[in-house]
Amino acid sequence: MAFPIEGPIWFIGCGNMGGAMLGRWLDEGLDPARVTVIRKSAEPVAPGVTVLTAPPPDGAVPALVVLAVKPQMLDLVAPAFAPLLERETLLVSILAGVETDALRRRFPNPRAVLRAMPNTPIAIGRGVIALHGEGLDHAGRARAESLMAPLGRVEWVDESLFDVVTALAGSGPAFLFRFVDALAAAGADAGLDADQAARLALATVTGAALLAEGAKESPAALADRVASKGGSTRAGLDILDEPSALRALMRDTIDAAILRNREMAAAAR
Repeated sequence: MAFPIEGPIWFIGCGNMGGAMLGRWLDEGLDPARVTVIRKSAEPVAPGVTVLTAPPPDGAVPALVVLAVKPQMLDLVAPAFAPLLERETLLVSILAGVETDALRRRFPNPRAVLRAMPNTPIAIGRGVIALHGEGLDHAGRARAESLMAPLGRVEWVDESLFDVVTALAGSGPAFLFRFVDALAAAGADAGLDADQAARLALATVTGAALLAEGAKESPAALADRVASKGGSTRAGLDILDEPSALRALMRDTIDAAILRNREMAAAAR
């Protein structure tokens, strides 16, 4: 791809999510020689990518900085890096729960701050990336969208709803993985070989998701299409559709994740 930002690119931290972002960009043609990863472990990331344990000593000003440490490490890394960023540096943060105001207090130099919440399927270009930006003009927003487009579906979100999006889309893959595991376990408990149940559950969820993606109907309508009156699918849906069953469970799950995001936001303030 023609990477939409010219100049040096820094990753401050590069764990699972940061590594997935970088890996996808490299797969799409980003020159690894432009990338420097600064991480405490100095563990290699990808061929051609420079890995350091401290900011580059050559004084180069980064065009793009991806802040990808754990939120609790924000105040450990900010003092060392904030003076090195310039007005034209685009600061992208994927720190859950850390609001734009909190980022600006610690990194006052960049004009544009982009808060992003990706999820793990970005590694295969099928993720969801929620964005909220400040200091971005129309061209800056377009550039941000181009930057994130190789990772998956890009959605702009008001920052007041970022905790909700983080819980739904950011944490959502983990919740879905648990569902797949539970579906397989239920099949195994009913008598299937455990490995076969796992294969069937995963293939079922994969196929159903692809079907839902291309369908005009809502997922709720698709479920009703599968379930004939008096049939076995309807009997199972009657359990899931009980007021205290699946919807209530997911609401409690999302609420717990939202609450934790808000606790982290309060700590970062």
